[in-house]
Amino acid sequence: MTETAARARADVGRYVSDAWRDRYFAACDAVYGLGAPALEELDVETSFATTHVYRYGPADPAARSRTPVVLVHGAGSCSAMWYPNTPDLSAERPVYAIDTPGCPGRSVQREPIHQPERAARWLDETLAGLGLDRVHLVGSSYGGWLVLNHVHREPGRVASATLLDPGGLEKVGLRFFVWIFVSLFATWAPKALRPRLASWLEQPVLIVPELRTMVSAAVRAYRIRRPAPLPLSDDELATIRTPLYLVLGRRSLLVHPRRQVERVPRLVPAARAEIIADTGHGPQIDHAEETNRRMLDFMASVDRLG
Repeated sequence: MTETAARARADVGRYVSDAWRDRYFAACDAVYGLGAPALEELDVETSFATTHVYRYGPADPAARSRTPVVLVHGAGSCSAMWYPNTPDLSAERPVYAIDTPGCPGRSVQREPIHQPERAARWLDETLAGLGLDRVHLVGSSYGGWLVLNHVHREPGRVASATLLDPGGLEKVGLRFFVWIFVSLFATWAPKALRPRLASWLEQPVLIVPELRTMVSAAVRAYRIRRPAPLPLSDDELATIRTPLYLVLGRRSLLVHPRRQVERVPRLVPAARAEIIADTGHGPQIDHAEETNRRMLDFMASVDRLG
């Protein structure tokens, strides 16, 4: 299916125009410029999309043989959102950052992937197309649901899963959608007000000019065509045997942190769960250095166990 034909599908995400797509890509490139430089960009053909991937790597030859990290971003964004994390992560391991089909990015979607079985198949085909047999998966928000769903359904290639304030644990409540709406509205606030609003909303988008421009362009440029994913049940979580690291912001509006810090390790034997203070939905942005170190320490501990 051509990109033009894909645009006509009611269940496939699309750009409103080529001009807005190009404007959004330019904004994304400015955000990528804040992080580590990519070694290369790859297009992986799957049954559902041409999936665009950015590859980063360590300068140290010894680190290049370590189990790679695969990053799966949140909804309404692209892999540029990982700019605070790619320098530290790629200094110690190979890193692949995926543009998820159905979200604004450089992947070209042909078929929907919001159904759990399709989402797992798409991600497995992407990993296979990259030639990766063993990876540390990291997902944020909606990307957290994709990762959680994957280790429930297709765990074969996954050494560990790190979930950063993820979807997939609770039904998304009204308070989260209100926060998203108010945060988007605040991107158009006068410059002098943005630092105060950023602190109140715990929304770094408002004070990083490149990130603010990218988010604003995404809203105008792209139309998401998928329902919100359903959370995994207790029985589904209990099937997971992959080492799991759950990182939640104390003031998260997506989940109830204390509830999930108790629930997930109780259901998943190989799970570790922690809460980071002074943050909400974006610990990997608000506390990038601390979160990067915690993730790398967790991955190293998994690798030591074989």
